[in-house]
Amino acid sequence: MSPPLFRLEYRRTHRLIASKHDRPALADLFDDDDEATAVFDLDGATNDRLVAEAGRMVGISIDELVSGVPYASIVNAAFTHPHPNGGRFNTSERGAWYAAFELETALAEVIFHHTAWLREIDRWHDAVTKDEWCADFTGEFHDLREPGEHAGALDPDPATGYFLGQALAAALIEAGSLGIIYPAVRNPGGTNIACFRPALVQNVQRGKTVVLTWNGSDIPTVG
Repeated sequence: MSPPLFRLEYRRTHRLIASKHDRPALADLFDDDDEATAVFDLDGATNDRLVAEAGRMVGISIDELVSGVPYASIVNAAFTHPHPNGGRFNTSERGAWYAAFELETALAEVIFHHTAWLREIDRWHDAVTKDEWCADFTGEFHDLREPGEHAGALDPDPATGYFLGQALAAALIEAGSLGIIYPAVRNPGGTNIACFRPALVQNVQRGKTVVLTWNGSDIPTVG
């Protein structure tokens, strides 16, 4: 049975992603205009967002992506650059726009994942810069805040939670779902949304910039 539907009208959700910089990431790979053209042609051929926008990606069609709206590339990137292992409610073939109702919840999510990576490599000194992106949502979303039979999708262990969550999301997307509202796993009391449809990510605005610094422990400072 599918989770119940909830009519959501929520303004200013919070998403934190790696900061962008004015200097192109590929700038050190070329010395002149001819080399620059070759490098950027290669990047375009292998960049999942550009591939999807050209209609050549399997997990999401060009008709679903947005264009002609502010920060369209930011929105499209969320759906076309999924993690190789997927996320709680998306596979490696199709991303989703994950956001939190509270900035504190968005922070808890990124801190958890980056801390897990530092633990994996046994390195406790690092600093990362994240940009906040705010968006509004209106529509009927499947609601897991009373999870019932789908409680396994919220398991804190990604090996269990992601496996079950991805299976649930795949079935819901196939049935036309707009996305899922669910209780935050990393910040009890918080609320997250996983939006499956790019066109529903509305009124996207740039928020604050946050610097997370790990200095010898698994608890970072936030600045």
